[in-house]
Amino acid sequence: MTNRLAIWIGLIVVAALAADIWLYGSEHLLFLGRKLFVLLDWLAFWH
Repeated sequence: MTNRLAIWIGLIVVAALAADIWLYGSEHLLFLGRKLFVLLDWLAFWH
């Protein structure tokens, strides 16, 4: 992956998160973040 492509993907992700927070609020992102942390903890246990 080139640096230019990584920057574009990063900008797209940040723009999508900003639009999501602006339209719907941030409560569901906190929920998904907690679930992601649980998933990572579970995967680390089985690694």
